[in-house]
Order: sequence, then structure tokens, then C-alpha cells
Amino acid sequence: MNTTVLFIHGEWLSAAAWDNFSSRYRACGYTCIAPPWPLSEGPPERLRSAPHTDFPRLGIRQIIEHYAALIRRMPQPPLLIGHSLGGLLVQMLLDRGLGCAGIAIAAIPPRGVIPRLSVLSRAIPMRMAWGSWKRVMYFPLPEFTQQFTQAMAIQDIALLYANHIVPAPGRIFFEAAFGIGTYVDFANDRRAPLLLIAAENDHSVRPCVVTSNYRHYNRSAASTSLKCFAGYSHWLITEPGWEQVADYTIEWAQTQLGRF
Repeated sequence: MNTTVLFIHGEWLSAAAWDNFSSRYRACGYTCIAPPWPLSEGPPERLRSAPHTDFPRLGIRQIIEHYAALIRRMPQPPLLIGHSLGGLLVQMLLDRGLGCAGIAIAAIPPRGVIPRLSVLSRAIPMRMAWGSWKRVMYFPLPEFTQQFTQAMAIQDIALLYANHIVPAPGRIFFEAAFGIGTYVDFANDRRAPLLLIAAENDHSVRPCVVTSNYRHYNRSAASTSLKCFAGYSHWLITEPGWEQVADYTIEWAQTQLGRF
């Protein structure tokens, strides 16, 4: 039986950031889709310059309902793979009984995981400033470059920024920080298998946060795995060496789905 992989992007990255992972999975016989968030259709260049009339009001509830509705229309439950906020959405969807397995990469944690506020430690005060929850937020190139100084050449960083970095609704940062609409039942024994992935040099979602997230699932008999990649940053799905991350997730998925 052919398995569909549903890739869910997080804040800042466009859905096209999954192109490399998708090609890897398709080579192994998977069908891959990477739909964008609501109100996020179009190339990054256009999204960075668009007026964004309704985008500031986009919250986590609307985003997860968008993906839940898509999954319910599928003939078979898909494998879910998400990055950052997308990784949080993967956990929430699995908790709802959607998806045959899930992989959460550098995931913002659900409500109840401590220290949750640390996921935004580098965003304060810019993205937690008063009133930013009702504005469109932008990721400045200098700040983005600073996070890649040890991993990529400057020209490669600029290309990555041009191809993939898009604005984000400020509302999601407040909702993620304060656990608004991000509840997960960590004791859910019926949840499908979940893999949590951390990156050693991640300054946005630190490895200790992912580990804390993982430990909360000790309350459940459902399968939960944890993997930390040494030397990688928060952008491990697009930075050099992404192949190692992708191949690890494929091996894990094939083990869970019995596709050897």
C-alpha cells in the first residue's frame, strides 16, 4: 500500500522548504504533499511584499483545522512530518487520531511542557512586543544570517532566505508561548507512533525543550522516540547535511510502517 507523506512547514519557512525531503521520500516510493498554511499560497517573494489584509488574524486553531480537514479527505491516514510550529501541529494531529505516524522536527512544544517560554527567548522583544499579536512579523536577513554563521556560506544563506523565508502572523508566537490552543493529551495510549527530533545547536527550540517534550509522553504506552542531531541548527531540514536527517526519518518511518 502506497503511503502519503504530509509535510507541514513552520513559521518563517515556506512549504517549498520541504522540496529536498520530498524528493528523498518519493525515491523510496512515498507520495508527498506539502500544502502551505491558509493565506500563505504563493512564492516567498510575493508573500514578503503582499499587503496581508487577513494574515495577522491567522492563529494556530485555524492552521491545524486546515490540515485536519485535508487529512480527513484522504483515503488513508498519512505520515505526518512537521518542522518547528509544524512539529507542534503534528503532535496535535496525532493526538486527534489523525495520521499513521508522526515526525516532529525541532518542534515547538505543546502546552504544559516546561520551559515552554524558552522557545521564544531569541524572539523577545521583537516578536513579543506589545501589539505584535495583531501584526505580520518579518524575519530580517541580518538576524537570519546570524543563526547560520557557522553552518553556511554567506551567499548560500542569502539564497536560502530569498527562496524560502516568508512572513509569519504575530499571533502564533503568543499562542505558542502561552499554550493557547496547543493542548495535547500526553497520556493518550491510542496515539500513533511519534519521533521527536532535536538539533544540538538549535537556539530557537533548544534540545532540552525537545527532551522535556519527549519525557511528557512517558505517561503513554504509545511509541515515542527521541533523536538529537549533533552540529545542526534549527534549520536542519534545509542546511547542509539535511540528507542525514531525511534518511534517518525515512528509516524510522519504514520501521514503524513495516515497509522494508
